[in-house]
Formats: sequence, C-alpha cells, structure tokens
Amino acid sequence: MRLDVVTIFPEYLEPLNVSLVGKARARGQLDVHAHDLRQWTHDRHNTVDDTPYGGGPGMVMKTEPWGDCLDDVLAEGYESGAQGPVLVVPTPSGRPFSQELAVELSERPWLVFTPARYEGIDRRVIDEYATRMPVYEVSIGDYVLAGGEAAVLVITEAVARLLPGVLGNAASHEDDSFAPGAMANLLEGPVYTKPPEWRGRDIPDVLLSGHHSKIARWRRDEALRRTTRNRPDLIERTDPKAFDKKDREMLSILGWGPRPDGRFGPMPEIVEE
Repeated sequence: MRLDVVTIFPEYLEPLNVSLVGKARARGQLDVHAHDLRQWTHDRHNTVDDTPYGGGPGMVMKTEPWGDCLDDVLAEGYESGAQGPVLVVPTPSGRPFSQELAVELSERPWLVFTPARYEGIDRRVIDEYATRMPVYEVSIGDYVLAGGEAAVLVITEAVARLLPGVLGNAASHEDDSFAPGAMANLLEGPVYTKPPEWRGRDIPDVLLSGHHSKIARWRRDEALRRTTRNRPDLIERTDPKAFDKKDREMLSILGWGPRPDGRFGPMPEIVEE
C-alpha cells in the first residue's frame, strides 16, 4: 500500500516510524510519503489559510496550495506505478471510523490523507478531487481536535495491521473487537497470561481446562457481558439472527431480551408488590 499525507506539520507523523507500522515500512509493505503543504505556497509568508467568506471566527485553508500539492502528489504516485488512489479526509463531520471501514480501506492500494487545520479546507478542494477518485470523509470520534494528523495516525495503524504479513499471526485480528463476522458488534472480553496467580488473583479455571469449545463459549459470554455493560448500543442494533441459543441464554442472564421490534434490549426489572 502507498500512503501519502499532506500536512503543515510533517513532524507529527514520526510515530509512523515505530511499532508495527514502522516495521511494515521497513519491510516495504507500506510506502509512506509525508508532504509539507507550505512548499506549495507562493508568498514569502507561506500562507495556507485566509478568512472565511460569510464571516465568522477562525480561518479556512486555501484552495491553491492544496490543489497544486495534490496534483503533484498524484502525478508522482502515478509515475511510480501506483494506481487506484482514494482521498481520505479526516473531519469530525465525516463518516464514523469503524473496523469495517478499516477493512475496506485496507483493500485499497493507495490512500491520500488531507489532515486539515483551523476551520478546515475550502470545500471546493474536496469537491474537485471527488470527480477524480473516491473520497472518504472520516471521523474518529464525536469531538474536535486541533488538526487531523492524530486521526491519520489512528486510521493508518488500524488499516496497516490488516495488511497481509504485517501481524505475526494472520489470525490475530479475527477476534478483535468489531472484527467482521461473529465479533462485528461485540467488544473483546478480558485476556490473561502467565503467571496463573498474581497478588491473590487467579485466572478463570476454564482457560486452564484445555477444553477449546468451553473456552470459546466463555470468551463469547465475556464479550457479551462487556458489550452490554460498556456499549449497549451495539447489542441493540445487532440483527437478532446473529445471536445463537447460547448467546440468548447469556443475554437473558444479563437482563436482556427481545423487544417488540425483534431487537434485543435491557428488560425492565419486575418489582413484586
């Protein structure tokens, strides 16, 4: 995968040189290019922003530097043999970033990121490049950051670990929280390692049993327990067909059951008179 990032703070991307992402870069699995937007300005102050039309606080990033930069970045990528670019725009007004979206982006050969500052990029830039390639406007959460570089780091790490050969064990991400399939709307349960006893705390006996089906069931039950506690909205929007008989039994123990619309939700407590 080729990855281009246009930013006014290239140094913010230094974490892409460490951990799994750094190793993927060293092995040639991930080809990362950071571009300083100010190199495409044409005044002595390297101006990348101006006041917004219509008034209001803050500044808006200008069209000219972005357009000139993206044209050159795309030309350089095509010249090197890259194909199928996708523009990824980190923005709090975008589509929520999810594991499903990470999988979708991991199947793309070339991602071009446009992390903005100030009040964002002049909308005409996004509209222009939407005529040339798919555009993903992506939000990593319901909050506002000073800039989009942190979102680039989040998205890149989530995507890069899904690339073939990046993880030591190719199956490592299959049981992740939100992983497509059985874990699509579940949080992963607790995990344990050696020693079996620590400060008077033991690990669950089932994990020492060697009984793989019982261990799988325990992990599934713990995922249901954690999800109903921390993210009940995930259970509420899950297709009931995704829950088997054992899932339904566990949900019942946790105080959940089918509602009139067929979806599962917390059941009201019955108070005896």
